Amino acid sequence: MIDAKDIARAADLLHDVVAPTPLEYSRWLSELVGGDVFLKCENLQRTGSFKLRGAYVRMARLSKAERSRGVVAASAGNHAQGVALAAQLLGIKATVFMPHGAPIPKEKATRAYGAEIRFAGTSIDDCLREALKFEAETGAVLIHPFDHPDIVAGQATAGLEIVEQCPQVRTVVVPTGGGGLVAGIATAMQRDGMPIGVVGVQAAGAAAYPASLAAGVPVQLAGMSTMADGIAVGLPGKVPFEAVQQYVGDIRTVTESSLSKALLLVLERAKLVVEPAGAAAVAAVLDDPKAFKPPVVVVLSGGNIDPLLLMRVIRNGMAAAGRYLSLRVRIPDNPGGLATLLTQLAQLDANIIEVVHERISESLSLDEVEVALQLELRGEDHRERVLAGLTGNGYTYMLN
Repeated sequence: MIDAKDIARAADLLHDVVAPTPLEYSRWLSELVGGDVFLKCENLQRTGSFKLRGAYVRMARLSKAERSRGVVAASAGNHAQGVALAAQLLGIKATVFMPHGAPIPKEKATRAYGAEIRFAGTSIDDCLREALKFEAETGAVLIHPFDHPDIVAGQATAGLEIVEQCPQVRTVVVPTGGGGLVAGIATAMQRDGMPIGVVGVQAAGAAAYPASLAAGVPVQLAGMSTMADGIAVGLPGKVPFEAVQQYVGDIRTVTESSLSKALLLVLERAKLVVEPAGAAAVAAVLDDPKAFKPPVVVVLSGGNIDPLLLMRVIRNGMAAAGRYLSLRVRIPDNPGGLATLLTQLAQLDANIIEVVHERISESLSLDEVEVALQLELRGEDHRERVLAGLTGNGYTYMLN
């Protein structure tokens, strides 16, 4: 395990490499929690996430001989960019294994920093296996995304910044995958006479820590399913696991719906772009705001999101908040039938985004047609009023 001296030395190494990220006050989250809430904007860090911190510290400590052999990494994108930029700054050749389907902006950014990209499997775990093979075959040094003391010490510098920027902090909420960031921040929070609770947050479809903590050792997940690729890790690291056991008070999980809703709210209310993994801590606070003792610092761990995924997540977030509705409505096949439906929806104050009029289908009767609608609404109450209005006007509908 690392200690305060390790973190201080890491901070010295990073002094001219990373910029302290802003700590922004969040009025809307503060109102929910009932006390001050701040956003630690690691999404605004160089490369768009906290990962440069650990990658640079690890690589700066390599010997001349190790540097000459190059480095290899496995990442869905954020660690890849951190390693690639650190390699560029230090003059080291970097090879990065990324899963098939990795976000295109992350791939392009990693290449732009000069790293060679190779694709392997569909998860970080698949890529790690390939990276280990590459290490054995070539002698390149593996820069693990989370399971090394130097990586954890580098990530812990974000915790030092939190303490400096918000000395009164009582709870820090951290997106959690393999555990490097939450372990580092939790270690940095160990200050005499000032108990600070640290909460890790995992996607429910990739939550390896709850079972691992219950077992007392890292336990491999059988499978994962989440859009939060940045925290989709099936096996906690041994190095961060020990710190999580000792210093992290709680690990919470959040659903895909909660992630979408949180991402949308961060975009709308904080005017910040985050990826699904980066919104995980906000999702946990939204799910149970009274569970966190203020002042609270919520870490936005990354902001590297594919624009197409952002569009889908925004739509899902709007649906989760009752602000987007996709449905199919059957109407009589007679002149004015569609116009009547649209008029009634307008009277219900529903904003019609898209209409598709389907007249031919074996599931339809001869005297009816089906209309596919996408509606923008004002929230859950409005959604229920619109559906009730459709039923009251005699329409049959099916939600998509």
